[in-house]
Amino acid sequence: MSRPVRVRWLGRQPYEPIYQRMRQFTADRHAGDDDELWLLEHEPVFTQGRVGDAAHLLNPGDIPVVHTNRGGQATYHGPGQLMVYVLLDLRRHSLGVRSVVEGLEGAVIDALACDGIAASIKEGAPGVYVNDAKLASLGLRVERFRSYHGLAINVAMDLEPFSRINPCGYAGMEMTQTSALGGPDSLPEMARRLLPALGQRLGLSWNGDWSDPAFWR
Repeated sequence: MSRPVRVRWLGRQPYEPIYQRMRQFTADRHAGDDDELWLLEHEPVFTQGRVGDAAHLLNPGDIPVVHTNRGGQATYHGPGQLMVYVLLDLRRHSLGVRSVVEGLEGAVIDALACDGIAASIKEGAPGVYVNDAKLASLGLRVERFRSYHGLAINVAMDLEPFSRINPCGYAGMEMTQTSALGGPDSLPEMARRLLPALGQRLGLSWNGDWSDPAFWR
């Protein structure tokens, strides 16, 4: 097994500084630097992928829109949504882009199965769904075999802003969250379920004690 990935909890953060921090981390890192996994939640923001169509931003209102270099169309991030940013040297772990995508999706499915929640994927529509409602969104960027961006899991949030866009480019897409399905109702609880499943799916081990309440301060 390759060396452990450092897990960090960053709390509630505005989107754009974290986006720039991910880009800088990826550009500056050296072969000997640790890989990292960032867990956090964002202040309300709409993000648009690098080839996103502005027509999918129906009525953003007072929520800012940030254009990014990840894949995919428009989505929403806000408090109560667990962000999982994967800053990995893919060659170090013998991973490809497709295996990371499938690992992220599969880990969410595995993490929720213990609550009896039957989540699934859809062909051609990245993310995780429950009864056709979208639960988790996914977008990655890979530069020189180094990944960043990642996964957004709806846990216990206000879903109304999703009605102001066509989520991930799909008009009228229904959104759901774990707290409404009988699953985790806090970000720490969701992360504690996700990390073992993600480690197993991607063949990774973690450096960080997220079972300690102090980790989440």
